[in-house]
Amino acid sequence: MSLGDVLYPGNPERRENVIRRSQELIDLMKSNFEATNSLIEIVNEHLHSSFSPITLNKNATVKENCDVMIERVNQIQAKVEEVDEKLKKELEPTVYEKLQHMSLKDFNKLSAVVKVAIKSVCQIAAAVIVKYLMKNIIILTNITSTCAKVAVGTFASIVLGVLIDVIVSAIVGHVERANLESALAEYEEALKTFRPASKEYEMAIYEVMFMLKHMKKK
Repeated sequence: MSLGDVLYPGNPERRENVIRRSQELIDLMKSNFEATNSLIEIVNEHLHSSFSPITLNKNATVKENCDVMIERVNQIQAKVEEVDEKLKKELEPTVYEKLQHMSLKDFNKLSAVVKVAIKSVCQIAAAVIVKYLMKNIIILTNITSTCAKVAVGTFASIVLGVLIDVIVSAIVGHVERANLESALAEYEEALKTFRPASKEYEMAIYEVMFMLKHMKKK
């Protein structure tokens, strides 16, 4: 046990708490990057875009990594909205309105006339993706807004690969302790919104993947 731990007995517990929260942040970011790359593959294939995959860079800061994801998700959202606007403009109002309320089963039961109308704008799979993501656009908005909060937090300027080591090294006594406790409270607040937003975002992407897979079986 270090002298600091003897003089400040709360440090070991605080240190473990920091390690857990830091690792959780890293794990959430990694999962979000992987989910975003799955979405990129879908959008590139069905909406004819050419977005490159994103990589979680351990040599970049937390903020820099967050900015990469925010930028790509915003680009995907813009592409989805672009195709949706095209559908709205080129389809008959009644057909476009139907798209807003269709379930996956409804898409599989589309009449030949409606299918032709949709295919004049894009493939049926693309329409399914756009319809689903537009209906759940708040999920994309939430993940970028929560990433933005993490990107301006206390630990935003720390390189991701050394995040845990840097924070743990800050626990050396009463001078740093007050600042660390404040930082941990901020950490908890950020994670409180980042956790559910990340889960919702990933589930939405998996749902799109399921829908497309189900359509291919038809």
